[in-house]
Amino acid sequence: MSNYEISLDGKIYRVEIESSSSTATQSMSGSNAELLYRVRLDGREIGVSCLPLSRAALSLIVNGESFDVSCQRADERLQLSIRGAIYECTVSDPRSLRSRKRAGLTDSGEQKLTASMPGKVVRIISAVGDQIKTGQGILVIEAMKMQNEVRSPKEGRLKKLLVAQGANVVAGEMLAIIE
Repeated sequence: MSNYEISLDGKIYRVEIESSSSTATQSMSGSNAELLYRVRLDGREIGVSCLPLSRAALSLIVNGESFDVSCQRADERLQLSIRGAIYECTVSDPRSLRSRKRAGLTDSGEQKLTASMPGKVVRIISAVGDQIKTGQGILVIEAMKMQNEVRSPKEGRLKKLLVAQGANVVAGEMLAIIE
């Protein structure tokens, strides 16, 4: 189950999402997978069926009502277009915010990115000297057959990249420095 906090029009919503199952459906462009979720919105259970239309568009059925949703990222905010109306929101994972505070991460000074688990560096996304935005991918680590993108916790410049593609890393190993 994934937990999120969504800020919309000054109100914070707590959302828990759990995958129920997926079924194959046919579309004109080929085969898409309909994804079924159990969603709790501020403790209220909602059934959601989701059919990805593209990278930035979804067709949702929420409690029997159909919605087409398109999404664009605007800095740290998301712009959602639903039935002609535009909504701006921020989405955060409270666990990641707590872990940032526990680790002493702030938006000022140098930030050292470390591996959260052992794995193999399968892709380098950013180069030393690149200007980096908050949340921008730096590299990808494969661990337990899953790929995890390591993202910048702050805006800045990639000062050092301490691993190369193909390198094996251990949990806690320093990967990069953002200044």
